[in-house]
Amino acid sequence: MAFEGQAAWITGASSGIGAALARALARDGARLILSGRNVEALEQVATDCGDPLLLPFETTDYAAIPAAVEKAQDWSGGIDLLVNNAGISQRSLAVETAFPVYERVIAVDLLAPIALTQAVIPAMVARGSGRIAMISSIAGKVGVPMRTAYCAAKFGIAGYADALRAEVGYQGVHVHNIFPGSVRTDVSRNALTANGSRRGVSDKVIDNGIDPDVAVAQMIEGMARGDRDIIVAEGAELAMGEARRMQDALIDQIGAFMAAGYVQRMNDGAK
Repeated sequence: MAFEGQAAWITGASSGIGAALARALARDGARLILSGRNVEALEQVATDCGDPLLLPFETTDYAAIPAAVEKAQDWSGGIDLLVNNAGISQRSLAVETAFPVYERVIAVDLLAPIALTQAVIPAMVARGSGRIAMISSIAGKVGVPMRTAYCAAKFGIAGYADALRAEVGYQGVHVHNIFPGSVRTDVSRNALTANGSRRGVSDKVIDNGIDPDVAVAQMIEGMARGDRDIIVAEGAELAMGEARRMQDALIDQIGAFMAAGYVQRMNDGAK
């Protein structure tokens, strides 16, 4: 019950991993803020989550973010956990993919979570506590064919989170990178094709993937432990994710630089 009484804001909460996270955190006693575009689906998820605040909005509507954050903070008294889960995938070869597909995937999977985090993080830093969780992907650790836009966005959000952690980790704010492998959701059906249309069919590896409830239990356990990288995968996908852990020591060193006054030295040197 590590999140009992805490205010947790989940984007993309109307289905898949987001909905499963909402239900699991509700069982843990968290107070939930649920966001997504599908109001009817959010309302259905809410029936299993006590009395959450429903805050539907389009995550790429950056102008709407300040008002959404203000409403969430007023309702909660302070956000303890932000889970940036809303996202979209891709299934197409780079040589065939129209550039607007890259713009859409990067807007949803990279720029939108950065925009929301940038609006939420100042209050956490001022308070000296809080958690930011980024739902990346194994495709954010290892380049995967037919997902060039998706990999670019997921690598990007993992890098942003690593850098953010170095800046705010010593100020009491935890930043978690969560790297799911194949989880049994509609991610493949909703993926964009080369021309930007919805794919409409799933992958066998996704259909045979980890049950969402099992996946989110691992995510919650990892966050409760304070894990930086939380890999939720099996088999070859797990091996791919674990192979990138050798960079962890360097990330820790960068965080130590920040705690030791790196920014001040940089600013002094620029004068």
